[in-house]
Amino acid sequence: MKSQSKLFIYFICMVSAMGGLLFGYDWVVIGGAKPFYELYFGIDNNPVMQGVAMTTALVGCLVGAMVAGGAADRFGRKTLLMLSAVLFTVSAIATGLFNDFTLFNIARFVGGIGIGIASALAPMYIAEVSPAEIRGRMVSLNQMTIVLGILGAQIVNMLLARDTTDAENQAWNLQWGWRWMFWAETLPAALFLIMSFFIPESPVYLKLKKAEAEPQHTERKEAGLRELMQAKYGKVLLLGLVIAVFQQWCGTNVIFNYAQEIFVGAGYNVDGMFINIVITGIANVVFTFVALYTIEKWGRRTLMLIGAGGLGIIYFILGTCYYLHVTGFMMVVLVVAAISCYAMTLGPVTWTLLAEIFPHRVRGIAMATCTFALWVGCCTLTFSFPPMNAALGSSGSFWIYSAICICAFVFLFRNCPETKGKTLEELEKELVNEE
Repeated sequence: MKSQSKLFIYFICMVSAMGGLLFGYDWVVIGGAKPFYELYFGIDNNPVMQGVAMTTALVGCLVGAMVAGGAADRFGRKTLLMLSAVLFTVSAIATGLFNDFTLFNIARFVGGIGIGIASALAPMYIAEVSPAEIRGRMVSLNQMTIVLGILGAQIVNMLLARDTTDAENQAWNLQWGWRWMFWAETLPAALFLIMSFFIPESPVYLKLKKAEAEPQHTERKEAGLRELMQAKYGKVLLLGLVIAVFQQWCGTNVIFNYAQEIFVGAGYNVDGMFINIVITGIANVVFTFVALYTIEKWGRRTLMLIGAGGLGIIYFILGTCYYLHVTGFMMVVLVVAAISCYAMTLGPVTWTLLAEIFPHRVRGIAMATCTFALWVGCCTLTFSFPPMNAALGSSGSFWIYSAICICAFVFLFRNCPETKGKTLEELEKELVNEE
């Protein structure tokens, strides 16, 4: 591959992966803003409204993922990426601007649609424009930008939140602090929108549209759910759905969503909690970098098995430590180990596999379907942790996540193929039963 051509591929992949950066930031920023906007809107003692504020973006994710596939096949991958950039920009401005709780949630919902579209389209677009020998690394860039967005949100939240023991600082937090946490997303969102004008359309999409325009083809080349449900796609669709849901049900994202409860349960005060949250964010970034170098050397299957098995063991030990009331540094080490294991395996490799395993004809609708399932998994994980943690304690919760990981390890060992170094056309012949 010529160096000029390679640099251009890196450029368009990085632009597409900016959707992941905004995805990560938007997903995590609300955690830091939560204590302040709840007081501002007067919902600090209203669990139902608190739940609404935390989940409107997730509902938007489901909608965005649901429409992404069909719309990408009809209007193109580039067009949908540009639309997600517009939605991110509008949501970032509006969420911090509105003084009405209903309008606040509408703005969060709009941003959620952007997340759903970007999470489905970015890895698919990258896979379609990348050569086989670097495809895994390129798709992993999407996960890298996601974790950079997460870390960015954690740092912005920490820098903008002022000491709440001072009345003047508390007033600033309530009036402006949470707004600037959301407004800070505007700059990367606007940059994503501008840069998306300079990337080409996916060659796979152009090929499909060219085939559709040929006189001998009277049927449309856009595949819908009915075609995806055909028996020949059954095995690969099941694999995609399991991989997508398992990335959430493995439990690692609970650490990001409920870091306060986890670290307080491990014996840390508020100051220690914030420091440990940033530590987990740094570990997340560092080990995602590791994934960029191992995914083409070790392979997708190997990393998925390491992730499932490793997390199963770590969570079992973590649950046992909670059961024995272990506190302090040992708990931080185990949490960071879990984040690190996830960051170099299940986090990036899930998106790579989902972008690789489906045939051209159904890739759009299949990615949308699996991304929708992933966000359903995210919603159920987010909603189930508080009552499960209350009923079983942290020990029981992490033992359950350990059991899920071990079951997933068995499934992946039996069903997950190795896709390293193979073209998308070769994978289609291997994974789809045409008989």
